[in-house]
Amino acid sequence: MPIFITYATYSQNGVRGMLKKPADRTGPVKALLKKVGGKLLAFYVTTGENDVVVISEAPDGTDAVAVGMAVAASGAVSKVETVRAWKAKDFVAIQKKAAKLAGAYSPPGK
Repeated sequence: MPIFITYATYSQNGVRGMLKKPADRTGPVKALLKKVGGKLLAFYVTTGENDVVVISEAPDGTDAVAVGMAVAASGAVSKVETVRAWKAKDFVAIQKKAAKLAGAYSPPGK
């Protein structure tokens, strides 16, 4: 199953809710991923530009993006970004495809 990394930033409402009722948010995220046939691999609260990093498996990108949209719709986060991740050994096939295509692209102005 594809792996996705989701970065999120809490909104003021999200922070307010956490202060009102402190809790580990891993369970709700795990349950949401399960609803789309996915699996939570890791859930981290971080410092810096992003407040949360979620590593998950989902059947496809539409499922991973839908989970992020559902969380964003709750008002708890102000920014969600989901990216696809590959294990290095699996990415070799993509590199080989790109190598075959590299000379076939004509850049603008050429």
